[in-house]
Amino acid sequence: MTSTGAGAAGVRAQVRTRDGWAVQHAVLTVTDMTGAQVLRAVADEDGAVRSEAPLPAGPYTVIVTAVGYAPVASSAIVTASGRMEVGNVVLARQGGAELPPPGAWTIDPMHSTVGAVAQHLGISSVHGRFTEFSGRIEIGEDLGKSRVDAVIKASSIDTGNGMRDGHLRNEDFLNVEVYPEITYRSTGLSPAGPDRWTVHGDLSLHGVVRPVDLDLSYLGTGPDPWGGVRAAFRATAELRREDFKMNYNQVVAAGIAAIGTTLKVELDIQAVQGESLPMG
Repeated sequence: MTSTGAGAAGVRAQVRTRDGWAVQHAVLTVTDMTGAQVLRAVADEDGAVRSEAPLPAGPYTVIVTAVGYAPVASSAIVTASGRMEVGNVVLARQGGAELPPPGAWTIDPMHSTVGAVAQHLGISSVHGRFTEFSGRIEIGEDLGKSRVDAVIKASSIDTGNGMRDGHLRNEDFLNVEVYPEITYRSTGLSPAGPDRWTVHGDLSLHGVVRPVDLDLSYLGTGPDPWGGVRAAFRATAELRREDFKMNYNQVVAAGIAAIGTTLKVELDIQAVQGESLPMG
């Protein structure tokens, strides 16, 4: 942080995350060399801190804090003008991990994939996906209180084989007439490494609700062509069919199960900032 003597008196600063997003309601505190507080200012919705009060010339300590972020402290000098130009202050998430800016994010099904992979005949894999789903992500100021809610239309399963898809929809597997929706509701979030998280939640599938953890990677945030802001995620989980009372298994002549007992879920998600999706 640096200071200059030009311009009006007071303090100016801009508080942002490492990827350039404003940290709303960050608090900037200025103390003198005795440790006494001489100024406290709160950032606006753009992360800007502005105070018009002139400061006596001399050395100071500037501390910037925000809920969920590691504090930053540095020294600054105020000249006879009474002005302190702090400049850009970059805050890192507590624990060193980042997620998108706090608030609501809406999952965009047109640019997302909900897929699953199962073993077939013990020698190959069958890949499928659900084509109809929706969801909402709420990034909290306290990241541990962030939430994910998603709903999948069970009958939208597509493995590229009509006969197989029909079998998956019947009572041997998804039983979509009785259980038309698959839902996931998170119960917590914990860091698992740089840009990696574990989402704890409850999966409702085939009339059974069980806890399922998602291994989540945050891939970044950026603008889209429609004037919005998007965040990208990838997540995986492993399910056991018998945990959800899908015990059907056909055994071929060689004694090999036709469909494996475990299912790997693979999610590639784009979410748009806000409560709704853009038109077009």
